Formats: sequence, C-alpha cells, structure tokens
Amino acid sequence: MSKLLIVESPSKAKTITKYLDGEFVVKASMGHLRDLPKKKLAVDPERDFAVDYEPIEGKGKLIKELSDAALDADSIYLATDPDREGEAISWHLAELLELPMDKTSRVTFNEITKPAVLEAVKNPRDIDMDLVNAQQARRILDRIVGYKLSPFLWKKVRKGLSAGRVQSVVTRLVVDREREIRAFVPEEYWTIDALLSHGRKSFTAHFYGDLKGKLELPDRASVDKVLESINGAEYTVSAYKTSRKKRQPAPPFITSTLQQDASRRLGMPAKRVMKVAQELYEGVEIDGRGLSGLITYIRTDSLRIADSALSEVRGFIGSRFGNEYKPLKARYFKTKKGAQDAHEAIRPTDPTLEPDSIKKSLTPDQYKLYKLIWSRFVASQMSDAVLDTASADITANGYVFRASGTTVAFPGFLALYEESRDEQDEAESPLPPLEVGDKVNLKKLEEKQHFTQPPARYTEASLIKAMEEKGIGRPSTYAPTISVIIDREYVVKEGKALRPSTLGEAVTELMEERFADIVDVSFTAGMEDKLDGVEKGDTDYRAVLRDFYDGFMTELQDAEKAMEKQYVKVKDEESDVVCDLCGRKMVIKVGRFGKFLACPGYPECKNTKPLSQDANVPCPVCGARLLKKKSKSGYYYYGCEKNPECSFMTWDSPTNKKCPKCGQVLYRHYTKEDKRTLCHTPNCGYEEPIASRRKAASGDGEEKKTAKKTAAKTSKTARTAAKKPAAKRTKKAAAEQE
Repeated sequence: MSKLLIVESPSKAKTITKYLDGEFVVKASMGHLRDLPKKKLAVDPERDFAVDYEPIEGKGKLIKELSDAALDADSIYLATDPDREGEAISWHLAELLELPMDKTSRVTFNEITKPAVLEAVKNPRDIDMDLVNAQQARRILDRIVGYKLSPFLWKKVRKGLSAGRVQSVVTRLVVDREREIRAFVPEEYWTIDALLSHGRKSFTAHFYGDLKGKLELPDRASVDKVLESINGAEYTVSAYKTSRKKRQPAPPFITSTLQQDASRRLGMPAKRVMKVAQELYEGVEIDGRGLSGLITYIRTDSLRIADSALSEVRGFIGSRFGNEYKPLKARYFKTKKGAQDAHEAIRPTDPTLEPDSIKKSLTPDQYKLYKLIWSRFVASQMSDAVLDTASADITANGYVFRASGTTVAFPGFLALYEESRDEQDEAESPLPPLEVGDKVNLKKLEEKQHFTQPPARYTEASLIKAMEEKGIGRPSTYAPTISVIIDREYVVKEGKALRPSTLGEAVTELMEERFADIVDVSFTAGMEDKLDGVEKGDTDYRAVLRDFYDGFMTELQDAEKAMEKQYVKVKDEESDVVCDLCGRKMVIKVGRFGKFLACPGYPECKNTKPLSQDANVPCPVCGARLLKKKSKSGYYYYGCEKNPECSFMTWDSPTNKKCPKCGQVLYRHYTKEDKRTLCHTPNCGYEEPIASRRKAASGDGEEKKTAKKTAAKTSKTARTAAKKPAAKRTKKAAAEQE
C-alpha cells in the first residue's frame, strides 16, 4: 500500500523521511499553494463573504507533481504545522488537489522526532474546520482592511502606502509612546551616597531619610542641609537584619518570551529569531545523529510540558549537576488566562543533548538560540536558588543611610541560567558582618543631581511584551507585524529602540480621527477573542466578518466624504547633514527613486544629495569615512565620503574581520560563482574563499539577502559594474544588494 505524506518545507520532509523508513513518500508543498489573488479583493460581502481562492502564481509544476503523487497513493496524510495556518494549508491542499476524503487524513506533531512522528501517523484525524475558519476569518479581515483602506491612504497621504488591521494598532503603540516622551516634564531630585568601611571591607549606603521615615531631596538646598548636619558626625549601625530567601526559575519559553530574551541577550530581531527557530524545529544535520529536529514547535503560548520530557530532564539534571540541583517534584507552570494551550512550551526535544556537544554542526545563530532554549528549559526544572540577604541602617546625627547586600548560598538554577529583563537591577555586593552599635568609617560622601526620565522607547522585546499583555495578535503574528511596520517605514529602528517616522505619525493621526476602531487596542484585542471563539467552534466566522464589515465600511464612506478635498501633509524629517550652499539642515524627501536629502530652503536653494549612512569603517584608500549609499536602480554600494577627490567604491560589504596581512577591514564578495573575503587596501591583495554554504548562512540578514539577490551574477560582472557611475548601473550589473 502506497502512502503519501505532505509537509510544508523540504528540510522538514527530509527529516521526516528519515524517521519513516521508506514506508511513506514524503513531499513538500513549499508553504501555501493557493491564496487570495494579489490584484483583486476576491472576497464578496454580498455573497456572505464568499472567497475566490486561486493557485499561487509559479507553483503550477509543484501542484501537478503533488496531484500526480496523490493519484498514485492509497492513503494521504497532511502533516502541515500544528496551528491555524497549518490547518488552513492542509485544507487548501485537500481542496486544490481534490483529495478524496475517504483516503485523506490530518496528522500533527509538536516535535519532529521519530517517536512523535510515528505516533502521529498512527492516530490521524479529520481536518479541523473550526481552525480553518478561524484562519480564513483573519485572512479575510486583513484583506478587507488592506484593500479598502490602502487606496484611501494613497489618495490622502502618499502613493504606495498600505494599511493593516494589526500593524495599524501596533504603530499606534509606538506613536503613543513617543507622545509620552515629548510630553514628559523632568523633575529634579538628588541622591547622597556614603562610601563606608568596616574592617577591610568597603560598602556603599544610600541616603534614606531621618529617624521619622523616608525623606526626598528635591533640590540643592535640601542636600546642603543634610550635608551640613552630618559634617563630622559618627556613623553608627542602628539596625541590621539578615534573611534567607529562595528564588524560583523562570518557566520555559513561549513564543513571546523567546523573542524577548533573544532580543535582549543575542540582539536578534524577532523575525530572525523565528527563522532560526524554525530551522531548529524542522531539522539540522548533526554529526553522528543525522537530521534531527532539535526543539519543539515554536508558535505557542502554553507552558505545558509533556510528562516524558519532564522525566528526561529531571534524570539529566541529577546526573549532570547532582541530586541537590533536582527538586523533589517536577515543576508545573500555570499557563496564562486566554492562552490557546494547543502545544507545549518551547523546549529541546532531547534535554540530554547539550549545546556544546553539537556546536560544530550548527551555524552560530542556531547554536546561540539552541543554547538559550536548552538552558532556559533545563533551568526551569532545577532547584530554587538560595540567597542570603543583609540590610543595614547607618545613622549619622539623626539621618539614616541604608545599605543592602546579597550572597548566593546555593546557586540552584542560577548555575545555568538567569532571566534577563528590559531594565536590570544593580548587582548588590555582600555587606561585611555588622552588629547594631558598630561604628563604621566614612571614606567619602557623594551627592548627585538627577532628573526623572521619560518612559523608554519600545524595543522589539518590549513591544512584543506589550502586544502580548494587551492581547494584540497571537504568537505567530508578533514577529511579522513588527517586521512590516519597520519595512513600510512607519517605524524606524535606531539601535534597539523603535521610534515612529513622520509618516507613521501622520498616518496614525489620520487613523485615530477617521478609523478609531482600527487603531483601538481594546477593539483589536476583542477581535482576537472572537477569532479564538471561532477556533473553539463557539462562533460562526461569517458572523464575525459581518459585524466588522458594516461598521468599517460606514467609517470609510464617512471619511471619504469628510476629506473629499483634504490631504494629509507628512512633515519632512530633519537630518544632521548641513546644506553646502546655505547652511540649513537638510531634510529627507521621498522621490521617484526613493529617499534623498534636499535643502528645506527650496526654491531659493535647490541643493540635493543622495541619502547615505555611515558604514563605520574607514575608506581603504584615503582613510576617510566610508558611506553606504543606494543607487537609483535600488542597489546598495559603498563609497568614500570624499568623492570625487577619492574615487573608491565597491559593491562588496564590509565585515567585522581584519585582514591578517595589513590589519585593515575585510570585505565580503558574494556571487553565485565567486564567494570570497578580500581586502581592498591598495597593494595588499589578500583574499580567501568562503569555505562553505553553512558558514555563509550564519551571516547577518543583509548578507543573506545579498547572496540570494546576486546568485546569478559572476565576479567579472561585479568588477565591471564597479567601474561605472552608480546612477547608470542596472540590476543585471549589480553584484551586491541589501
């Protein structure tokens, strides 16, 4: 009997084929095979939201291949991802390939391991239409908003803009935070720190107040009053307490906490985190083990752990760290209210597989992320840390200084992992042994002026946390949503901080005025609850669509009438570049070929410049700054800031490596036929080949995109193109793209 099993990706298919021992033919659908067409709405509200799905362009050959395989099979198993979208992909496959229901089954597994896969195919089920309809409802809602609202923005703000149901409210979060920052009025306050010593040990005590309680120091006068009073005073220990407390480990990762911790610790954008995590889930070639799925499914909001995994990890902790690091009972963590709880928490499929033992088989990003997931999971089942804390009040002429310190009596889970936070507490040094009545010596008093700080701008980590707390989106949507608002330039990323662009602010203001529901946090969170109701079978998805559509179309018609002859002016964003002709600060404009710098004094001053970024490396020819620029054909290159005096430019991207011959920066040259790291310093000539595809894949996102876009180009083409003016280059001649 022939059996066909269909998954989404080739890597997943390859891993599963290994586990099924030739019993199945395993094929990959390469994701969705049909979807809503790009050039029309394809949703008819007049026919109760009937949908016109179409095969995705360019996938005809694959569709025929899968159709032929299905005709030859006696049994067909649809093994797409175990979530709403995966369920929808399976349904689309069944519909598109016209699979007979009597021989078609749905199978799911939370991890790609042999036991999980074999268990899944032994227990097939029907396609869950509640899950499918929940995904259909989301897709249709987003299509309606995008196709109805985007043209309105084109007419009233700028051509080419897009609107999205979730992206709009997330952009508003970033805009609202910026408004808070601008409206913030700092308040002055002071602190006094006393550096004290007892015996050979020094420690710091912070001003607390007087014998009646806590005192604030709002200005210099209040500080001078305290300093004058304690001048020459004795410092005496008036209170001293010690205590022992236990600290429990953090739970294993869910999607949101993985994205947050990877952002804080590893500096990985959420989109990159999910890409690398997907690779670890689908399977990696491990020396001595072959293709292995290393972690469980990565889109989850549940903290549930399988009993078999708990048993494995507890056994590992006892043998690896000792029984004192293993609590008497396994830990169970409570999943938050409203979570879907469809899958386990994110964990390693084999807790005994330590990261360092497979490091050579992983790319740097895969190793870092696997180590983070492995450490968090193992630590979550380890013993509590035991901390000894001490606090002391030091009195000087009626004023009180307070000191505290912590020592680790037993590290417990801290021997492996400690949870990161957006704002880390200062580490407390241990205090010397003290007793009430002890005299301590003053070494130094230090007073400092401070001002209260506005709320910090969102980072990807803190924005994901806010989305989760406010119920905006679901685990699978956090990373794509943030990626979209950055790519569409509603939000700008500066280091780790996210700030709204002038475009993002203008669009948000318009949406708040005319489409209040779309950018309302409560409304968006309520819509997620309705979609959850569809998934549970409690709500008809067409009813959800009808409720939304009527109100939305009323808002759109009202907005079009009210703004019939009105247009939204987007403020120009000021740059740090000074106009060479008139001395004004140039502004960033958007033109036919993208962004450029222009003088705000137009038409009196018509000076313009290409928009460039500092590459943070010196020009290899003259030592001036190297700038990253964009050609009119949309490709990035690097050129000297002293052009035309210095004519150096290249399509090769600078790396963080140094040339072993001359010590200057090495550049990465990457085409299909020519992959090299080389030095552009005159008369050096050093170069080395890029060893393997695996190592190349570990580069940053820009390098990966470069490799993909330039795969068909040769090194000869690249060298020829480098000699031509940037404005005249074509896509065919470019050898480097961001």
